Amino acid sequence: MDLVGKLWNFCHTLRHEGVDYSDYIEELTYLLFLKIAEERGVAIPVGCRWNDLIIHDQEDLLIRYNEILSQLSREKNILGDIFIQPIAKIRYAASLKKLLLLIDEINWSDYNEDVLGAMFEGLLEKAANESKKGAGQYFTPRPLIEAIVEVMKPDPFESGDFNVSDIACGTSGFIISSYEWWKSKNAGHKLSASQKKKVYEQTYYGQELVIRPRRMAQMNLYLHGIIPNIRLGDTIYEPLDTQAYTCVLTNPPFGNKGASQIPDRKDFIVKTSNKQLNFIQHVFSCLKENGRAAIVLPDSVLTDDKAIELWKILFEKCNFHTILRLPQGTFLPYANVKAVVIFLQKGTATRNVWYFDARSNVESITKKDRPLATKHFSEFVKEYGADVNGNSRRQDSGEEGRFRKYSLDYIKKRNYNLDISWLKDDTDDAGYNGVTAEHLIRDTIDQVKDLVDDLRELLVMLEK
Repeated sequence: MDLVGKLWNFCHTLRHEGVDYSDYIEELTYLLFLKIAEERGVAIPVGCRWNDLIIHDQEDLLIRYNEILSQLSREKNILGDIFIQPIAKIRYAASLKKLLLLIDEINWSDYNEDVLGAMFEGLLEKAANESKKGAGQYFTPRPLIEAIVEVMKPDPFESGDFNVSDIACGTSGFIISSYEWWKSKNAGHKLSASQKKKVYEQTYYGQELVIRPRRMAQMNLYLHGIIPNIRLGDTIYEPLDTQAYTCVLTNPPFGNKGASQIPDRKDFIVKTSNKQLNFIQHVFSCLKENGRAAIVLPDSVLTDDKAIELWKILFEKCNFHTILRLPQGTFLPYANVKAVVIFLQKGTATRNVWYFDARSNVESITKKDRPLATKHFSEFVKEYGADVNGNSRRQDSGEEGRFRKYSLDYIKKRNYNLDISWLKDDTDDAGYNGVTAEHLIRDTIDQVKDLVDDLRELLVMLEK
């Protein structure tokens, strides 16, 4: 069942009532949270639970719904923080009742652990396609998150003070995946009270600038039994927090929107308004000594003049041991930008940089015909090795292979230009920016098909 499509179709009805896509999506998360909490037995105050809401008839439904949101916002715990300043945007009881019944007929716990985050991101993706201008933020594809987590191995019991953070966490995809990775490796293992406190209260952290994704992150973690430690604020323009981390996994916002001034941060080595470079500097500052990080970044950071200035300094302070070149189209439909993942360890100077090319001679990713999948990173995960800091014995696969090692001396001769490629890419001249005319036509056909399906659905509703 296409759960996102089902909920999206109902969104068209609400549009006629003046409910904007973003407002509808946020309000939907309130309801999904209450339904999933009911299914999983997560603690919600009496009178505010899913079953306390759905039993009401249309006459007093909106009144009761607003009372529940208001009561949850006054809770003196994490629920009060999650539901801070909620505003009910649905104005008609009949529409709310229909949405409640639509949600209630689905057993959401039958789906993966992060179903709430998947719904939120899937609906925002639909909104991005609908408006043709993106959703304001976009999210790291799950296959990429899982590959990064698999090689970084964020184990809460790696050390007594181990913790993991995403400094631009969105809906907490990296954090939830880190928890699920550990949980899958420890299925059936009973934890003591102190171990539970370590996992559920002292391991997972994050920061997010935008209220809506941060609210989703808190809901997500709460539904997993994790006490949300998600700070609301600007990661690079606010002073450095005193909390330091063993492991940072993050995909900072791409582009330079809102980055018109240089942050007033004494800990930043290079003064620049480049947002991505400032996120890299923040990662360096907030990592513990010998801590590790994986950062998703646009290709531009490999060659930017200020980036080169930063690499010359940080290569002496960190081991930038691995760079993964991502497939073209990884972030569609939000943006068609070339990107990499940089893996580093703080406290050890760089001597060699290993590159894995998952882009050359790989057909561009499309949402319908060729979606990003686990198979795109399976070879990388294997070749990365078991050591989280890139110290496993690795085999240079030569000029015809995807995994190659370049010495620091070689990089210095290039004046720290890190945009290194060696494979002849037969797809380079196939189309504009790696996307062929055939890809564009196929994607357009898919969008038209989706629109026709939506219109048919709307027609059936009108006939009824």
